[in-house]
Amino acid sequence: MTQTHDDEIVHRELNTDREEPAVAIAEVVADLEGKQADELTPTYNCIDGIISELYSNPPSPEAQITVEFTYSGYRITVEQSGAAEFVKVT
Repeated sequence: MTQTHDDEIVHRELNTDREEPAVAIAEVVADLEGKQADELTPTYNCIDGIISELYSNPPSPEAQITVEFTYSGYRITVEQSGAAEFVKVT
């Protein structure tokens, strides 16, 4: 049975020191969908290197940068601290 997360905000903390932090996003979405991460569209096709840049060259903490995008049916908000929210949109 596939778990559904309609109207639910799923919170996760991403590892900001990870070499490829965008892969963590695919892993969370895959987990929510009961799939393997390699079954999803590569995150690079959707968000390029934005998340890596956010963590590798972060602005000062006072900037409080947030990135929001849609990936594989989820509206995802990622904060520079590593906090992330996933909301199913399809």
